[in-house]
Amino acid sequence: MNLHRFDTFKSLANEPGINDVALLIVRVALAWIFIYHGAETLFGAFHGPGIHGEALFFANVAQLHPATFFAVLGGIIEFFGGIAVGIGLVGRLAALCLFGDMIMAIITVTSKNGLVSGLPGGGYELNLALAGLAAVIVLQGTGRWSVIRVLRDARKLRTRRRKNSLGTPRPNESPTSEER
Repeated sequence: MNLHRFDTFKSLANEPGINDVALLIVRVALAWIFIYHGAETLFGAFHGPGIHGEALFFANVAQLHPATFFAVLGGIIEFFGGIAVGIGLVGRLAALCLFGDMIMAIITVTSKNGLVSGLPGGGYELNLALAGLAAVIVLQGTGRWSVIRVLRDARKLRTRRRKNSLGTPRPNESPTSEER
C-alpha cells in the first residue's frame, strides 16, 4: 500500500479556509435535519405528528410532563435552532440547545433501546451523531461563512469609514498643509 497517497489529505488539512468548509458542511447537515424535524413537530409538515402527536409521544414514551410544553419547546429548539446554525447567527448558542435536545432524547427515550433499535424512538445512534456534530459548532463556532461574520465585517468597515470621514489620515497618506 502506497502511504504517499495520504500526504494529499495531510496537505489539504493545512490549507487556509479548510476548517471553514468543514464547519459549513456540518452546519448545513445539522440545519437540514433539525429544520425538517422541528417543522414536523411544530407544523405537522412532511406528514409529521404536529404538536399534539409529539405531545402524546412525549407523555407516553419519553415520560416528559407537561408533554405539550416539551413538544413545543423541542420543536422551537429544533426548527429555529436549525435555522440559526444553518445561517450562522448565534450559532454556538443554537448548537448548544440542539446538543442539549439530543442528550435529553438519549436520556428519556433512546438509551434504553440501545445503539440501534426498531423500538419506538429508535436507538441512540442518530441522537449521538447529531449531538457530536452540534458539539463541533459549540466548540469551533460557525466559521467565516456565516451571517455573524458578515455582520462583524460590515461593522468593522463602518467604523473604519467613520474614522476616515472624521479626518483621520489614512495609512500611507501624508497630512495636508492645513493638518500640519
